[in-house]
Amino acid sequence: MIITDKIYGQFEIADILEELIASKPIQRLKGIHQGGASYLVNHQWNVTRYEHSIGVMLLIKHLGGSLEEQIAGLLHDVSHTAFSHVIDFALDNHAEDYHEEIFLDVIKHSEIPTILKKYDYDYKQIVLDMTRWQLLEQPAPELCADRVDYTLRDMYVYGQASIEEIQKFLNDIVIYQGKMYLRSIESAEWFVKTYYQEVLDFFMDPLNIYAYATLAQTLKLALEKKIITLADFRKEDDELIELLRSSNDHQVQSLLQQIHPRIKVKEDETDFDLYQKNKERLMDPSIYMDSKLIKASELSLEVKRMKAIAKERFSKGVFVKVFR
Repeated sequence: MIITDKIYGQFEIADILEELIASKPIQRLKGIHQGGASYLVNHQWNVTRYEHSIGVMLLIKHLGGSLEEQIAGLLHDVSHTAFSHVIDFALDNHAEDYHEEIFLDVIKHSEIPTILKKYDYDYKQIVLDMTRWQLLEQPAPELCADRVDYTLRDMYVYGQASIEEIQKFLNDIVIYQGKMYLRSIESAEWFVKTYYQEVLDFFMDPLNIYAYATLAQTLKLALEKKIITLADFRKEDDELIELLRSSNDHQVQSLLQQIHPRIKVKEDETDFDLYQKNKERLMDPSIYMDSKLIKASELSLEVKRMKAIAKERFSKGVFVKVFR
């Protein structure tokens, strides 16, 4: 199978990957938006978990990762519920890891183990310990395929990064002891800037904050009133929205009607309607230089400055004024 991606280009992939991509759990990700509630208030914020999962798989392949790690990359987000991390806000789950809690259950009760077994893989060897895949996942503030792909993909689609910039960055990645690092401080500075455009300027955009908070409030109320169940979060975004819309509950309907692209919001610390603190996400990739690893912040005052600003903004949170 030949697969083409807007970021990484064209690749020939193995038969097992083709079968996994065609499976119901992976196809379902076409209906799960990466930005959670964001597409409801801005239709341009429309990257899906499917695009990201394919991208992570291809990035791992591009970097020379094994077929097993490519499989892990393709499957790593398969348990994301409708509206991605919005469920964490609805459940007051500050770790934002509900999808990780149900990951093995989703895999186990799907056709994925059967597909893997057909090619002589035990699904437990692939997914039981995802930390073994060092290209796929690394603790922040280092690079990994998951973190790199969602940053590049979102910022490309939303007009903040060009293909030329992305290709230059990708060409500067070096693999050392099975992990991703960079060859130059210039690439580190570019990626750190781009990453903070993602986690600060996009994730913490007042309109995004509003959408998350309002949808989370709606879903929490619907759960309390038994209009929906946790099992319904395993549907696609539009299916879950339709369940809410088909309810006759006045409170749920009223909240749902407040989530639309015409809503006007701004950041205002003194006169605000809602306040939210996001999970702290920092970036300080290591540079492979002279056969050793050095943190970018030790070589670049700019990376150090951006990190300090990010810490302050995460600590401060976002104050949102809504104009109804």
